[in-house]
This record gives sequence, C-alpha cells and structure tokens, in this order.
Amino acid sequence: MISAISVAGVAVATAAIVVVLSVFNGFTDIARNQFSVIDPDIMVTAATGRAIADADSLAEALETLPGVEAAAPTLTERGLLVAREGQAAVVFKGVPDDYSRVVDATNAVQAVIATHDGDTIHRPAQVAVGVAMHLALRPATPFAELYVPRRIGRINPANPAGAFFSQPLVAESVLAVNQTDFDADHIYIPLDAARTLLQYDREATAVELRAAAGTSPETLAGNLRDALGPEYTVATQAQQHAEAFRMISVEKWVTFAMLIFILVIAAFNIISTLSLLVIEKRDNMATLRFLGASRRRARAIFMWMGAAITIAGGVAGCLLGVALSLAQQYGHFIRLNGDPSKLAVTSYPVRVEAGDLLAVAAIVVAMALITSLITRIFTRKI
Repeated sequence: MISAISVAGVAVATAAIVVVLSVFNGFTDIARNQFSVIDPDIMVTAATGRAIADADSLAEALETLPGVEAAAPTLTERGLLVAREGQAAVVFKGVPDDYSRVVDATNAVQAVIATHDGDTIHRPAQVAVGVAMHLALRPATPFAELYVPRRIGRINPANPAGAFFSQPLVAESVLAVNQTDFDADHIYIPLDAARTLLQYDREATAVELRAAAGTSPETLAGNLRDALGPEYTVATQAQQHAEAFRMISVEKWVTFAMLIFILVIAAFNIISTLSLLVIEKRDNMATLRFLGASRRRARAIFMWMGAAITIAGGVAGCLLGVALSLAQQYGHFIRLNGDPSKLAVTSYPVRVEAGDLLAVAAIVVAMALITSLITRIFTRKI
C-alpha cells in the first residue's frame, strides 16, 4: 500500500509537469498565430543605419529568388495623429498597394469606417482598434492628420509649425489582432505618403517577404543570410518578436523548475517508504545472507526497488499527463472565465511536445538514480 502511494505521488507530480508545459506550448502557438496575421514570413532590414538605401531594387531582386513568393518594401516610423477628438502618438507603417501579396490582414479587419473614393487630399489609412477608440474615429468623423518632425533641412524657430510635415488621412478600416503592442498605436498608410512625410525617395526601413508554398521560412531565411551577407539582418516571424517568445519560454522553464521540487518531495516519500521496507525485511535479508548472497546484492534489491517505484510513477505520470493534455487539446473541456464574445480564446490552449516529454523523462531518470544512491547509503547503515 505504501509503495502504491509512492508511485501515485510521482505519477501526479509528473502528470502536472507534462500538463503545465503543454499549456505553455498552447499559449505560445496562440501568440505565434496572432502575430502571423500582421507579420511577414521574413523581414530584411539594414544591419547598420535606419533605412535600406534602395529598397525597391532590393525587393525586386529578392522576389526573383527561389522560394520567395512576394516581396515588398515597407517604411515604419513614429508620428503624432491628430483628430477632432484628440491626438495620439502612433507607429505608422507605409505599405505599397500590393502589400496583401506579402501579408494578408483581411482577417484582422474588424470594421469599415469610410472610403476615400474621389478624395485626392486625404490618403487612406487602416488604424488599430486602440487608435480608433482613443480618437473616436467613426463613420461620422473618419478624418485625421499625421504629423512627423522634419528629417532634413533647417528649422526656423520663429515658425515652429515648419518643423513638421503633415499628411491628411481618412480612416478606412479598423484592425485588431488581440496583441496590445499592435492594437494600441499602429496604423497603415500608403508607402508613397510615408516616404513624402519622411523625405525619402526609394528608401525603406525593411523589405518584407512571403515564402512560397512548400518552402520553410527558416530554411529560406538561412539562404537569404548567405546571399545578402552581413550588410543585412534577416529575421523570421519568431525572431521579429524574439523578446515576447523569450518571455514565454522563460516563464515555461521557471515553472518547470518549480514543479521539479514537487517531484523531489515525492522522491523523499519513496525514500521513507524504502526505509520502512528495509527495517521490515531485515530477517529476509539475513536469510539471503545465509544462502550466500553478499551484502552488496542484498542492498541492490532495495536500490532497484526505489528505481522501479520512481520509473513506474514517471511512466504512469507521463501517460496520464499526455492523456489529459490531448483530451483538452481536442475536447476543450476546461474553459477560460469571462465573456466568450470578448475572448480571443475560450478554452485553455494545449499542445503536447515531444521535447517536453524527453525533458520530463530525463528528470524522472535522474530522480531514480538519486533515489537509488540514497537508498544504498541508508541500507548500508541499517
């Protein structure tokens, strides 16, 4: 009975580790999928300096490479968006007319505000939901003006307004991807309007690419690094948000380390169980000694039993954890609290990963070895 309880303790701790790691994998997938709505497969930027000198030519050259389906220059900068209801600091991104070939953000469009047909003064803009709400951009008031500091030229202190360029905009649609960094302050405007504001001609801050069907973005990124050399930085989607994914990874493995302590406590339970067993079986060990068994062989019995309890609990825990994770992954039984209409995800996301199972198995094996060594020490004394 005591041995069965020890096995159950290891199994529960191991299952908890597998489930928690799988949930972290699920949240990582959600973050990656939401970023992918607005992010290109690959982004090429200048290794030094702010802008790529002749981004248009670079985009045309990259589009001819094998594995590249489409390429487009983009220009990202900060500015001040002023509307009738107020003003807000924004990150504006200038994109070409055919930008949908690289990134199709149709699924991110939450509402259509206005059209700019026949309007030659106001340029079209797509605004993030946070900007639209803060500035009250709606069908009745879709107009705003984007201001940026003058990048080139001298500034006249007597005319402060001359230190800025401005571009009238009309908010065509509202975008939302359930990512605070984007939804709070981003807007899209035409590339030529962004270049006019920033006094650029053919420059851009990045060239964005879409990988062709059947081409791995990671493989394509490696090929581009070899072809472009050290003058350019090539980043996949995960590398474009390295900090966010690094934070999730750190949280995952810190939690993993904390859960290991629960497994250690379960291992101490095994040691106490074996202590009682050794005391109870002293007469049996004496019998084995009279039959010719050495002390080392007698102690090995308990060492192997400690390892067997740990391994049995670990295997049972892995199977239980995988079963629970798969049940949640496909059945969505455990749901998140809150209004489902306002949640991007209604149930806990889960994804079982083989690497996590190998890490858990390694910990269980290590615990089995440690348990066996400790058992060997106290059986020698008893």
